[in-house]
Amino acid sequence: MATQGYYATGKRKSAVARVWLKPGEGKMVVNRQPAEEYFGGLIVDAAKKIEAPLRLTDTIGKYDVVATLKGGGKSAQAEALRHGIAKALLEVDPECRVTLKKAGMLTRDPRVKERKKYGQKGARARFQYSKR
Repeated sequence: MATQGYYATGKRKSAVARVWLKPGEGKMVVNRQPAEEYFGGLIVDAAKKIEAPLRLTDTIGKYDVVATLKGGGKSAQAEALRHGIAKALLEVDPECRVTLKKAGMLTRDPRVKERKKYGQKGARARFQYSKR
């Protein structure tokens, strides 16, 4: 897909983002749609999350982002995309590691939904106890 580009995978909850960075003028394509169209009403919040690693490293208009997102909700997908872009920027320039690491963009957020246990109402919630 990317002839002379950089690839990385970003994750958050159950969302997975496969990200390709190619030298260009700053276009963002997510699942073959423009990012604004894909994220819809969430675009203001999502745009801030997605562009954060590019803004930190001063590469906001230098690379085109092509991404494939699967799983999770739109917010988790936006954070997975941010994680993928940050990891791809390391491939481009390993010196920006300190900046991205300090901002917490290279750390994969490990929090996932806890499974429901048998004999219980939910993961932690129990059925109400009745004394009589």
